[in-house]
Amino acid sequence: MSTPTYTEAQLQALRDALAKGEKRVTFGDKTVEYRSIDELTAAIHEVEVALHKDAVTTGLIPRAARQIRVTTAKGF
Repeated sequence: MSTPTYTEAQLQALRDALAKGEKRVTFGDKTVEYRSIDELTAAIHEVEVALHKDAVTTGLIPRAARQIRVTTAKGF
């Protein structure tokens, strides 16, 4: 099974929704409504990790810099 491909625009839409306290996010013609802010935060983390893996795979980030540190809304 392949990993879904995400974009920076999708990540930003998720972050914008979190910043506004919204649980509904629209990507182009598709709308997703998350059940909770925790679920939205988990989606943000999933997209961040996938984008980071893509960057390492394509060489945008050197393999030595693999670790990603993500803070959640709970950390504020």
